[in-house]
Amino acid sequence: MKIIILGAGEVGSNLAQNLTQEASDITVVDTNSDRLRELQDRFDIRTVRGMASHPDILRQAGAEDADMLIAVTNSDEINMVACQVAYTVFNTPTKIARIRSSAYIRDDGIFRNDAMPVDVIVNPEAIVTHDIRRLIDNPGALQVMDFAEGQAQLVGIKAYYGGPLVDQELRYLRQHIPTVDTRVAAIFRKNRAIIPKGNTVIEADDEVFFIAASKDIKNVMSEMRRVEKPNKRVVIAGGGHIGEHLARTIEGRYGVRIIEHSRQRCYELSETLDRTIVLSGDASDRDLLLEENIEETDVFCAVTNDDEANIMSSMLAKSLGARKVITLINNAAYVDLIEGGTIDTVISPQQATLGSILTHIRRGDIARVHSLRRGAAEAIEAIAHGDKSSSKLIGRKIEDIDLPPGTNIGAIVRGDEVVIAHDDIVVESGDHVVLFLVDKGRIKDVEKLFQAPLSFF
Repeated sequence: MKIIILGAGEVGSNLAQNLTQEASDITVVDTNSDRLRELQDRFDIRTVRGMASHPDILRQAGAEDADMLIAVTNSDEINMVACQVAYTVFNTPTKIARIRSSAYIRDDGIFRNDAMPVDVIVNPEAIVTHDIRRLIDNPGALQVMDFAEGQAQLVGIKAYYGGPLVDQELRYLRQHIPTVDTRVAAIFRKNRAIIPKGNTVIEADDEVFFIAASKDIKNVMSEMRRVEKPNKRVVIAGGGHIGEHLARTIEGRYGVRIIEHSRQRCYELSETLDRTIVLSGDASDRDLLLEENIEETDVFCAVTNDDEANIMSSMLAKSLGARKVITLINNAAYVDLIEGGTIDTVISPQQATLGSILTHIRRGDIARVHSLRRGAAEAIEAIAHGDKSSSKLIGRKIEDIDLPPGTNIGAIVRGDEVVIAHDDIVVESGDHVVLFLVDKGRIKDVEKLFQAPLSFF
């Protein structure tokens, strides 16, 4: 597959890194020669310096025979125009654009072939808002991922000393939770992936990813770690697009306060939000946090555009008694420094966006991709097609499927039913299969399993 990536920022660079591991034909376009030179030094890709929306630059990048164009520059307008040029001039089959402004997305009439021909819109703010809301709804979770329109969820938690499953083999999980069916899909121990088996023993501080029907998630979490009281009070630092969207999404269920530095923006927020209390001030102002009883706050979310401000306000809020802090960080270099310390959970817009884009790049009938652990692993929802004679999955028990090394089937969603992937479960045509991959080098082998036979068409 020949792919052109427009924009060599964090998202474009992460995409290039992920796709070069899978031996795709990649060209990156950007106006910044230093970024392009760095990418060339690190990866085996082509680069073109110039304005991403200009026809001559796209032609130089190989748009005449490209299979896909992914526009992830920092400008919505450049991304949109680039897709328009790719459609009109080069007839590029698939065009993906990152669109940040909700003003464009709210109007359903803009994105169509006879207007602005963008096939897939990726909105980072909406994705990040959804991810944070899931964490607020599930106290104690490190990450929550939806599959099959939310019927199943994959949840990451940290095992703690004295927990009911620590120092026990996974084969006894069913005895601890007899009324709920679940499966541990992967374990990360000191940044090393472990494929779970029946005799695998969970250790304290392991990151454990388990899958279950969404309705059963809270019951499983209560068995795997101490029960945390439901969240009630949320403070959001930053009243930008993400802060506003998050507040609007959760204000009906939680007591929400927004701290915003710009007084003008505070007036705008107070007019658009119904139940959220809007405070004018600096989220790293110790006196302000104390006045607002930060020690009684269940979740403090720092979502400004400034990484340093987010980190400092989160650390201050935690030191003053906030039960949990969630911090938005754009610079990947900061994540390794702070994750797992004072700050409970780091949200990376680049990683969230990456999973959404990879869904449309993967071959085979891939319904959803979640990027985990900063791209080191993936959770994939794929649809099985064909019959026993044409498919290596259908009509076979899970224990008889020749899965690539480092790959684990967690669950199958069949209609309205979530079937946890035990060895004797047989895969049927139309099943949504949820897999966990810890070896990204095997992604092509997984894609081949889900490529529909020609007779399917």
